[in-house]
Order: sequence, then structure tokens, then C-alpha cells
Amino acid sequence: MTSLIVGPDARGRCAWVGDDAEYRRYHDEEWGTPLHGDRALFEKMALEGFQAGLSWITILRKRPRFREVFAGFEPQAVAAFGEDDVERLMADAGIIRNRAKIEATIGNARLVLDMAEGELDELMWSFAPAPRVARPASMADVPAVTAESTAMSKELRRRGFRFVGPVTMYALMQSAGMVDDHLEGCWRAAAS
Repeated sequence: MTSLIVGPDARGRCAWVGDDAEYRRYHDEEWGTPLHGDRALFEKMALEGFQAGLSWITILRKRPRFREVFAGFEPQAVAAFGEDDVERLMADAGIIRNRAKIEATIGNARLVLDMAEGELDELMWSFAPAPRVARPASMADVPAVTAESTAMSKELRRRGFRFVGPVTMYALMQSAGMVDDHLEGCWRAAAS
């Protein structure tokens, strides 16, 4: 597989983007951009958990509906969801209808509420590794899991969070800009 792909705008991008316009927008505007805030990181955690076992493009396409039915991922609102909400969500074809993931998202929201304001942000970012000396040259140079994502997963699990495995947390670290895995030659790599 080629490490870079050239888009219709003649910009080189990480090849995982393919020719999908939504992936291109996500790559260009979100992936690898530092993200802060408890609500934003809770949303990222929830969506990465829903993605487990699926492709990220599936989640991106369903993200507007996820945001709508999960009250904008406001932890206080999601924490108040009860069994009727679980059943409502299980009946919604616009999201991933997985009871364990839905219940984990509600439970995780309750855990976020137990934390001080800004504590989730501070906790997650405390696991961000030092910036790399050199950018990855190919996707083969990009790990699926690291010591930092394993440590983040372990600490979140210790606190009771679910669907926060080491691979899922590394994906979160990439998407939230805790690590920058844009490949050498990618226009985003050149821009940062």
C-alpha cells in the first residue's frame, strides 16, 4: 500500500484517507489536531468505543446522529440517561446499536461527572508522549498500541471506564492530537 495519496486538490495525504470526501475533511481538519475539554474528550472516548470492531468512516458518517441522540455528549445529560433511553438508543438505526457500548457510554459519563472540571482533559493529556524526533515514513511505522496508550487504558479502567482498551486509546490519542501520526510528505505534516 502506498503511504501517501494525492487528492483532487493535488495535496499529498496519508493514504488511509483514500478517495472519500468525508475522510479527507476529517484528515485535513481534525485528525492529529490537539483537542482539549472534558466534553470534547468524552465524545471522542465514546465514539472511539463505538468504533471498536468497525471502520472509522462508519462512525464519522453516523456522528451527527450520535451527537443528536447523546445530547451533544454533554456528560451531565448523558449521565442522566436511564433504561428508557437505552431502549430508545437501541431502536435508533442512525447509530451503532450495541447495548454494551451504549451502557458503557452512559456509565462513562457518570464517571466524568465524578471528576473535577478539567480532570478528564488533564488525565488524558498526561499520557501524551513527547513529540517524535522524526515523522513516520509509512503506515508500517505507525503503531496500533504504545506504552502510553496502554498506561492510559489501565488508568481509565482502574477508574471504572469501559471500552477504553489500549488500541482504542491509541486511536483516541491520534485523533485528539496527543500524537501526530501524519506521515512524512503529508501536507498536514508539512503544515505543522
